[in-house]
Amino acid sequence: MNAQRRGPLRIVLIGFGPVGARFAEELAPGVRAGDVALTVIGQEPVDAYNRVLVAEHATGSAQLADMTLVSARDLADDGIRVLLGATATRIDRAGRTVELDRGDALPYDHLVLATGARANVPTLDGVDRWRRDLPALEKYGARLMGSDHALPAGVCAMRDLDDADTVAAVVRTGGRIVVLGAGVLGLETALAAARAGADVVVVHHGPTPMPRNLDRGAGSVLSTALRAAGVEVVANSRAEAVGYRDDPTGGRRFDALITADGKRIAGDLLLLSCGVSARSDLAVLAGLRVGAGVLVDEALTSWSDERISAIGDCAHVLTPTPERRTERVVPGGPSGLIGPGWRQAEWLAAHLLRAGAAADDRRGLLTPPPVERSSPVALKATGVDVVAVGDVQVDPWDVSPEAADPCGLHVSARRSISVWADPDHGRYVKMVTRAGVLSAFVAVGMPRAAAELTLLYESGGELPADRSVLLRLDGPDAVGATSADAFAPTTTVCSCNGVTVGRIREAAEAGNITVSCIGKATRAGTGCGGCTDRITAVLERVAAGEHQGEPIAV
Repeated sequence: MNAQRRGPLRIVLIGFGPVGARFAEELAPGVRAGDVALTVIGQEPVDAYNRVLVAEHATGSAQLADMTLVSARDLADDGIRVLLGATATRIDRAGRTVELDRGDALPYDHLVLATGARANVPTLDGVDRWRRDLPALEKYGARLMGSDHALPAGVCAMRDLDDADTVAAVVRTGGRIVVLGAGVLGLETALAAARAGADVVVVHHGPTPMPRNLDRGAGSVLSTALRAAGVEVVANSRAEAVGYRDDPTGGRRFDALITADGKRIAGDLLLLSCGVSARSDLAVLAGLRVGAGVLVDEALTSWSDERISAIGDCAHVLTPTPERRTERVVPGGPSGLIGPGWRQAEWLAAHLLRAGAAADDRRGLLTPPPVERSSPVALKATGVDVVAVGDVQVDPWDVSPEAADPCGLHVSARRSISVWADPDHGRYVKMVTRAGVLSAFVAVGMPRAAAELTLLYESGGELPADRSVLLRLDGPDAVGATSADAFAPTTTVCSCNGVTVGRIREAAEAGNITVSCIGKATRAGTGCGGCTDRITAVLERVAAGEHQGEPIAV
């Protein structure tokens, strides 16, 4: 892009998932104005949908219409070209074109990668793993780009609608699902499938589930809650191999998962939930620098090519210092959360809109987006409430001493840890603070305390001196919601989209009286889905105010 460019800024977007769709929406004004020409390449033959809700879709609690975020038709009405069911197979950086599997070569002035992530396939005897290093991509690039994995019959990973259909078929017959991995997505799928009538067992290596998010106490309470919800849990078992049985069609399909300690866990479906990795194949093949994802600077620009950007789960944001440029392994990685991806999409779209209107790059027109703070992770399941954020592995008896500088002018705030556990009733809370300000917490089986802690964490507010006040929120005599601040107009309800109580109340007053309607009007609840209960509480307050004839101040 330079001052001599004539015509609109040609942008090609590879990826039509939630983050890519948000980027396209944000660029639409520039397309309508004639400053930008946008082409979107979507590998799946469907409109952009919320992948976070794939497990709910598989078990019948979420319809595709409710998951759809942006339709190709709406974007086309804005003048955006959307190619569904198309696969980008090569980036020609010298010629500035993107080659497709059907033979097209799309020219670009700026290329945006929003290719997301793919499920990890663990090392298991009986399951092939495709190599995706440069030699393999150079030899089998088109084949590898067209499919994430070639898994045997009866083995899948919950990443797209096809996977949801595979799980749904087993759920409908009340079959047995073996879930390998005890992360958030695996547990949500396990709980949803068990509630829908499937026989479910979760197998994981280590003593407790969600080890990246929970400490031992929280994990132990969660394990008990899983069993109470009808999910069998097999802990401390490392998966080693997959056994098969003959399929009526003449092939073979999954029969059992075999662990290193000799267990043979039979089932009708093996669901892999072992984390994800960035889909950076195109970047590797194009010679772009890649770490845990496509390496980009704070302005989301590739370390290797200023005409290429990356956003969402494929973007590894890191400052390209001279030292890091020479390091083989660099720290960090993609955030893995939908909220930060959406904010990246919005910022980059605004940056490119200015560049398109000015007919040059003019980098620095916008201040780079701020570094994202860790966001709370919530396990979305009926009857099992888990919320956690930050490092909660610290021991309450590890007292961190106060540290003063040599001049005695500054003393760092001492860390304080509060823990409450009631394993018999499935409740556990740990709070980590510095100078009274919450820096990390985990809450299991305490939904109201979790909601209050989330508000305090996000606002940077101090905890009450008497921490037990928070525990009483989930007591039998507690009335209403957590605090008045939870319903202040400026309080954020949906962290993924930055939607406040005030915006939700305005939308409700305009006639949007269901969570689904609020999502369409404000985008609240269309991300991770963890704010649904909070949206419902705001709607209930609005309805109560209208019913009683009380004015609703916004």
